[in-house]
Amino acid sequence: MPSVPQSDSEAYYRTLFESMDQGFCVIEFFDGPHGPLSDYIHIEANPAYAVHAGIPNVVGQTLRDMVPNEADAWVARYGAVLATGQPIRFEQELVATGHYLEVSSFRIEPASRRQVAVLFKDVTDRKRAERALMDVNETLEARVATAVADRQLLAGIVENTHAFVHVLDMEMRYLAVNSAAAAEFERVFGSRPRIGDKIGDLLAAHPELLADLRKAWAKAFAGEDYVMIDEYGDPSLDRRYYEQHFSPLRNAVGEQIGAYQFGYDVTDRLAEQDRLRIAEEALRQAQKMEAVGQLTGGLAHDFNNLLAGISGSFEMIGIRAAQGRTADVEKYIHAGQGAARRAAALTHRLLAFARRQTLSPKPTIINKLLSELVELVQRTVGPGIAVETIAAGGLWTAQVDANQLENAILNLCINARDAMVGGGRITIETSNRWLDERTARERNMVQGQYVAVSVTDTGSGIDKSILDRVFDPFFTTKPIGQGTGLGLSMVYGFARQSHGQVRIYSELGQGTTVTIYLPRHHGTQDEREAVAPARLPRIHPSGESVLIVDDEPTVRLLVADALGDLGYHCIEAEDGASALKIFEGEPEIDLLITDVGLPGGLNGRQVADAARVLKRDLRVLFITGYAENAVLNHGHIEPGMEVLTKPFSIDDLIRRVERMLHETKAGSGGK
Repeated sequence: MPSVPQSDSEAYYRTLFESMDQGFCVIEFFDGPHGPLSDYIHIEANPAYAVHAGIPNVVGQTLRDMVPNEADAWVARYGAVLATGQPIRFEQELVATGHYLEVSSFRIEPASRRQVAVLFKDVTDRKRAERALMDVNETLEARVATAVADRQLLAGIVENTHAFVHVLDMEMRYLAVNSAAAAEFERVFGSRPRIGDKIGDLLAAHPELLADLRKAWAKAFAGEDYVMIDEYGDPSLDRRYYEQHFSPLRNAVGEQIGAYQFGYDVTDRLAEQDRLRIAEEALRQAQKMEAVGQLTGGLAHDFNNLLAGISGSFEMIGIRAAQGRTADVEKYIHAGQGAARRAAALTHRLLAFARRQTLSPKPTIINKLLSELVELVQRTVGPGIAVETIAAGGLWTAQVDANQLENAILNLCINARDAMVGGGRITIETSNRWLDERTARERNMVQGQYVAVSVTDTGSGIDKSILDRVFDPFFTTKPIGQGTGLGLSMVYGFARQSHGQVRIYSELGQGTTVTIYLPRHHGTQDEREAVAPARLPRIHPSGESVLIVDDEPTVRLLVADALGDLGYHCIEAEDGASALKIFEGEPEIDLLITDVGLPGGLNGRQVADAARVLKRDLRVLFITGYAENAVLNHGHIEPGMEVLTKPFSIDDLIRRVERMLHETKAGSGGK
């Protein structure tokens, strides 16, 4: 065999060394700071080293420079090969690069050279696959164990729960029933269900009880999920209320094979709710009585002050008249009249929030009303507060009592003024609002069209924690003695009685907006309202007859004397029955003035209706103390009928009577 020259042999092995797929290196141990043979240096490495180990250019690098945190482990592996001369094979992760290596190593002789050869390859992908397979196997085992445990756990829960669990097939045959349900069924129906029993067989002797159960399960067998509370049981044994959760039962492919139910005895809970409801009702009644106590106490205080002014004025008039000092009488008359007006205003506020005031709703153009009201508002709130109005173009006509709306807006502006101690701005704005069903329901209103009036201030605002209480009667954020707590409640009562609503929005430090919603009037404004009664000429009576009906003698006296002084023929009656007898004997009465609330079984409206049967064109003026508004059909009265609320001034009475009788003459051509 021919010999190969040494130079060719070295080239051959160098080519093999450089071309092999596996990583290869020769390392040489040396003594270092960590002890004898405690480190090594790479003296040879093929290109595949960098591919498999992930570290390039290792020749000349020491182990502890390359991977200081892993050096001890690699020194231990290769140091044993150097010391014993025994080759080894192992797998180890090169943590610095994340490569798993399959390694074989042997000593290069003689041992004195302190050299070890290392042959390795990257098996990271294989190790990851093995790890993944191991994880899958472990997970699968865990899932199987968990599933078995879950089934056992669920079975234990269902069996031991206090809920009553019934599972039936489509023929109402028991597929499952827990112990609690079986025992309860036996207690209230007299028979104990078991797997395979049909409810129809168990209750064959009680068809009415079976019918109740069939009805309860019907929707579940039809595929519905639902909850219901009902009473079940044989009356001779026991009847209880149960809350039942029904669901359809389906197999693995989604086909319905029956239904199941979880039930709970709620008899005691319902009884407790009834007791709580009774207790809450008792509490509400107590709160109402407390409110009545506040009301009567507050009214007594206010009216005592006002009555002191009224009675004191009359007493001083009597004293001055006896002394002949008539020059002072007018002063006391004005004082007494002022106290009486304030008493009337207080009563009006009280009945407004109670929604018992007498309203006269008429078609009203609110923009026109605001143009006349803004000057009064500005005078009331003072020069430190700017008042502006934003009138919507094309504003609908509203159905509202204009006078009461003015009072409500003025109340809101006064509240706004009090919230702006250092001055600010009040904006009164009108707009059309069309509320759909959802929005109307949220605002406790009827769906439809409304005219909205908003009053906005730039004041201190209201804390959200008390915002839902501001319309409560007697609730006020003002100091004691500076507010009655009736202002906003009056606005709320007026809006609700007008078939509208009031809403409030507020931000602390930003201000408050209160919006009154009023129903739209589908039509035009009643032009007759443009005629001001105060401008009508005085009528010189020519013996017109007026029937005055009131159970209060003082009222009859004042009305009869005032009208008698003008030449009217006045007849008085104290109740409805007496009035009708007078009318039957003297039918030529031109005007009926009657209180609405009368004793004796006939109210003023009934008297008026009966009198109009005898005289169809009879004019009727109702005088009322607010609370009889329902009798007047909430202000919807017939033509020729009008309402004057107590207390009224004599001048208002005279003007109203003259206008009504003037219209009568004008309508009859002056005859």
